[in-house]
Amino acid sequence: MTESQGTPEQPYSPSAPLHPEWPPPPPYRPVTETVPQHRKRTRGPVGLLAAVAIVAAAVGGGTAYAFQELTGKDTVTTAGSSTTTVVPTGKRGDVAAIAAAVSPSVVEINADLAGGSSTGSGVIITSGGEIVTNNHVVSGADSIKVRTSDGKSYTADVVGIDSSKDLALIKLRGASGLKPAALGDSSGVQVGDTVVAIGSPEGLTGTVTSGIVSALDRDVTVSTDENQGQNQGGGQWPFQFGGREFNGDTGSSTTTYKAIQTDASLNPGNSGGALIDASGHVIGINSAMYAGSQASSSSDAGSVGLGFAIPVDTVKSDLAKLRAGSGS
Repeated sequence: MTESQGTPEQPYSPSAPLHPEWPPPPPYRPVTETVPQHRKRTRGPVGLLAAVAIVAAAVGGGTAYAFQELTGKDTVTTAGSSTTTVVPTGKRGDVAAIAAAVSPSVVEINADLAGGSSTGSGVIITSGGEIVTNNHVVSGADSIKVRTSDGKSYTADVVGIDSSKDLALIKLRGASGLKPAALGDSSGVQVGDTVVAIGSPEGLTGTVTSGIVSALDRDVTVSTDENQGQNQGGGQWPFQFGGREFNGDTGSSTTTYKAIQTDASLNPGNSGGALIDASGHVIGINSAMYAGSQASSSSDAGSVGLGFAIPVDTVKSDLAKLRAGSGS
């Protein structure tokens, strides 16, 4: 027998239950979940800076300088082999491209001493004018003048020195918007790597030379005497290597450090300048070079090609001490 939905005696009504024995529906309407409306997204300065910070973390050191400019913080731009882009990938190893990108980050330094003067170079590490150079370039200076690649001149003050590593940190007065160099990773440097040196040999600002890494971990000994600049004319800083003295007498007060050896041409005035890898990252601070002299015999003739740089990892690990005004 087929169940019907109504009889003549009791017509079907939509409101009537099909099964009278079932309980009637509740007298209230079911509660339905209300989907909240999205709040209007704000784009204030905090939100913008947070977004930039996230992008900087995702991309790497390449956005560090941009984030620095937005926050107003004067921070050092560091880079590994796969981060901060200094030269385009297709221009890697191109000396002209490296020179164009890094030259604005290298300066000429002239220090007036009690009995003379010294000339060297330095590497800009913050947009506000912090510059790393050699201790022997500014040691004992009464005043320091710095000239940037665009010809502007500044007065600089010594922030801190570390004579045990032949490093110094100076700060330009009233400087802003400078282009800091990207500090690389010297632990990955290999013998045979292409390198570029930028400095101010003999006062020739922005001179560029190139070569290769000749050796690593060379023991180089330099003087820590404050008066060495005035005693060594022309910036021919004395140093010892392999049991021999070069460019004069280092004296009794010396320090020895592990250096990168390069055959890139370095001359007096290159001290404190940048040694740069194929990607445009600074891997060392040029510190000692054999200035050479007229060969006295044919057996002594030949290319000098003997230059040394303090590894940039040493520089980075020493920055806190230098900024604190430490000396030794």
